[in-house]
Order: sequence, then structure tokens, then C-alpha cells
Amino acid sequence: MEGKGRRVAVTGIGVVAACGTGKEAYWEGLLRPVTTVGTTRPLDDFDPSPWYENPKEARRADRFAQFAMAAAAMALEDAGGEPPADPGRKGVMIASGVGGLNTLEEQIQTRLEKGVRRVSPFLVPMMMANAGGASVSMRYGWQGPCETVVTACAASAHSIGNAARSIAWGRCDAVLAGGSECSITPTAIAGFANMTALSSSGVSMPFDPRRDGFVMAEAAAVLVLEELEMARARGARILGEVLGAASNADAHHITAPSPGGSGAVACMELCLADAGLNAEDVVHINAHGTSTPLNDAAEAEAITKLFGTPGPPVTSTKGVTGHALGAAGALEAAAVLLAMEHRLIPPTMGTTELDPELAIDLVFGEPRPWEPGPTLSNSFGFGGHNGCVALGPPPTD
Repeated sequence: MEGKGRRVAVTGIGVVAACGTGKEAYWEGLLRPVTTVGTTRPLDDFDPSPWYENPKEARRADRFAQFAMAAAAMALEDAGGEPPADPGRKGVMIASGVGGLNTLEEQIQTRLEKGVRRVSPFLVPMMMANAGGASVSMRYGWQGPCETVVTACAASAHSIGNAARSIAWGRCDAVLAGGSECSITPTAIAGFANMTALSSSGVSMPFDPRRDGFVMAEAAAVLVLEELEMARARGARILGEVLGAASNADAHHITAPSPGGSGAVACMELCLADAGLNAEDVVHINAHGTSTPLNDAAEAEAITKLFGTPGPPVTSTKGVTGHALGAAGALEAAAVLLAMEHRLIPPTMGTTELDPELAIDLVFGEPRPWEPGPTLSNSFGFGGHNGCVALGPPPTD
């Protein structure tokens, strides 16, 4: 983060996703073709018990908070344990687009069927969007800023950016940053389906001419961010560096992107400026790429405007993961860091051809070897929220 003081290292990754839980399984899943068809990507086999002290504690947490707890624990384990900073200088910034929707829907049904006295007294603390981050901060005793961004599908990208700034500007020495989402409920699915956002084919195929909507996913991803020199001093393995981040708004429409992707262009430009990069420095883009007709077209046009034709290699990992709403940005930042570690860009699964109207260098079919360098991870949300994070490989200077 140019001119902002301290540098920000990534030292741990934790992932809970339908294609794989744990960063190694997640990476393998990103390279594996998806054989299931359907409008959702749930985690059918998720067991929260390893992440809680007892079953009662787990039952009193909504599923999205359980995901956050698991991802945070895995991220800290991957980081070699908790960074040795003062508790007041360690923060938690775990986003969610929706929060505890499962609990809310279940308890509404309980009220309708059994009456108001049967509604759980834990309804509010389970459904509130900050429950995941709050639970994590209490588990580890991290007493620095504990904040939850709720900006739809840009939320966890914004959380990573905010967390990195809190370190760069000297407020924190370490932050658990990411997002968690679990909103596959009957009412939510009906709402997304009735607004024609979900794929009617049940296949996510970003930037393909046949794309017809997104596949809705539940997932969580958390990164351990640390001040670079502190991480080096404790002998931490550096996975990458947060070079910059940006946030802005389309101020155009509650769900549709601004014409020509103008808001996305501005957001990427702001991110490059924050990172001290030029457009030609960027060697890869992990696109928002939801597989919806308008959003993919707008994002591709924005990339072309800023980076030219064909521009850097672009991939959308949502062909595998589905769209995890508020957790999407963190999932994709994790994918970028793993792509750097393995020196391989995962392909855009589900896509068999690039829409001829789009002039981007889309990676699909097979993974592509690459020399890791500055990479953008894009996230664009309902409400016109735009987020962009610039990530780099482990620094050598």
C-alpha cells in the first residue's frame, strides 16, 4: 500500500467451500471439473464440532458463523499459530452479505407454526451479520477492531482492504480478514430465482455466450494479515502481500452494473494507484465473473478499457465455487494466493468458449502456467458496491 507506511503480508489461509475445505483441498477443487448440476453449491458434509468446545456452543451459532470459526482456525493453523502481538492490536474483520438467514427463516417458521413463545432467545445473536467475526474475536481474545462489512458481493474484498489499511496505517499488527456466507434457504432461493439472477441451466459458465445466471454457494474464507517485518521476525511463511485495495460505488442501479463498467474501471484504477502500480504491471486478474449476462459483459468491457486487448490473463473461479455472495472476494483472494504458490492459473470451469463480444484473455479449458506477479481480485455487489484488491507474491525485498 504505497505511501501508507507499513507493508502487509499474508501468512495464513483458511477455506470452507463446496469444492474443498482446507486450502489444499480447495486448490485441488479449483482444478477439478464440476460434474454436478443445480442452482446451489451447499456444503452437505460440513461438521462444525471440530471447531467448537461442545455441541451446545455449536448449536447456538448460525451456520455462517460456524463457517467463519472454521476458516479462521484453519487460517491461524496455516500461519503457524497466533501472531505474537498485543491483543489490542489484533483485529477481526469478517464480512457477510446476509448473515444468519438460516436461523431467521427457521425461527419465522417456528413462530408461525408454534407461536411467539417458542421463538429462540438466541435468534438475534445468531442472525446478526457480525456474529461470525464477534465469535472469532471472543474465541482468540483479539481485542482490536472487530468489524463486519455488509456490502453484498463486495463485502469480503472490502474487509481485506480495510484490514490491510489498519495494519499499513499502524492501528493493528495482525488481522483475521475475510468473509462467510450461508444463505441457501427456500425463501432466498425463491427471491434470487424470481429476479432471474440464478442459472436456469444449473451450470456456472462465466463469460461464456451461454451464461444464464449464477449458481448460489455457501462458503467462507479467512486470511491472516500481518505487518511484514513482524511476520518475518517470527519466522512466518509469507504467502503473499496485499499491495493495495479500493472501494467505490456505481451510484447507478440496485442490481445492474453501471453502463460500460464505468464503476469497475474507476475501482480498478483506484486500486492500482493505491498499490503504486501501472496497468501494464498487472499480470493476472481474478474476475468477479458471476456468469450473469450483464455483469460479465460490463466487467469484461471494464478490463478491456483499462488493460487493452487482450490484456492480462483473466479467470473466474466461480465456475467451480459458485457465487458465495459476501464470502466471494475472500474466496477469490485465497485462489490468487494459491495460484501464486503453485505458479498455475486455475481455469474458468463450466466455460467452453469465450463470448465473441468480449475481448479478454480468458483462461478456460486447462490451467495456465504463469510467472506470479501483481494480480487484481475484483468483487462487485448489488447496490453498486465495487471492491478491488491488489495482491503480490511473497516479497524478496
